[in-house]
Amino acid sequence: MTETMKAESTQAHSRFSLWRPSNQSLLAYLLMLPAVLITLAVIAYPIVSAIDLSFQEIKIVQVGRERFPWTLANYAHLFTSSEFWKATWVTLKLVTIATLGCLVLGLSTAMLVNQRFRGRTIARILVALPWAVPSVMAAVIWWWMFDSSFGLINWLLVKAHIISSPIAWFSSPTTAFFVICVVMIWKGYPFVSVMLLAGLQSIPGDLYEAAQIDGANTWNRFRYITLPSLSPVMGIALILVILWVFRDFAIIWLLTGGGPIGATRTLAIMTYEQAFGFYNMGYAASIGMVTLVISLIASIVMIRRFSTSIY
Repeated sequence: MTETMKAESTQAHSRFSLWRPSNQSLLAYLLMLPAVLITLAVIAYPIVSAIDLSFQEIKIVQVGRERFPWTLANYAHLFTSSEFWKATWVTLKLVTIATLGCLVLGLSTAMLVNQRFRGRTIARILVALPWAVPSVMAAVIWWWMFDSSFGLINWLLVKAHIISSPIAWFSSPTTAFFVICVVMIWKGYPFVSVMLLAGLQSIPGDLYEAAQIDGANTWNRFRYITLPSLSPVMGIALILVILWVFRDFAIIWLLTGGGPIGATRTLAIMTYEQAFGFYNMGYAASIGMVTLVISLIASIVMIRRFSTSIY
């Protein structure tokens, strides 16, 4: 009887062993469980909390406070606020200009450093260098370069006789927005360049040789080989750049603080002002939720746009 029980126990243990081929899916789920729990704790829980907070009229969040009733007052105020629509327009303009600038400059530099020439390794390091510079340091450097009194940009323009007197870059809405676009493109294009360089190196050289034998010129090779091959990588890079521009705070805040007269106040700046300037936590959360929805829509559009080859 004892031998029979031991045999049945061994057989049952073998049947429910995670290493059996029939239990491999269960083992996979168990191995993924820690990552799923960390993701829920780091990403899902804050988002759910922010959604809950956006439907409450609350000033300062306190642990153990009594819950406020849900209301649509924050969103009603938001969608009737001229400041919100202006910040949305500024954000969309900045995202469009910065993304296109990063794409054009990133693709150009990627194709340049993909060629064989002496000093190519140093050139690749220099191309990627701005991405490694911390945002705070980048903002300080460009603030000095565009300073109206002793900035490098004004000095060069005056010496080149392009302007007769220094420009107060941060005092005019147009020039302040221009400076923000320049800094964002300078900071973001190396990431696009590195991503596209990796995509260019994965394209087989036989395709270009065959196209050249068939008489395709440089533009046709670029249009019918390079762009379609880079389409997936380009889509991912642009999505990440769009999300980065949407959420960036340090560069804009340090350079202009959202001014002058709201010319550079993006949704990220407005969220910070409402949360930590006026302590309207519920209202700030509603701005964050709208920003999240806009970012998701932009990402979905980019994914659909680059899911097929470009011709």
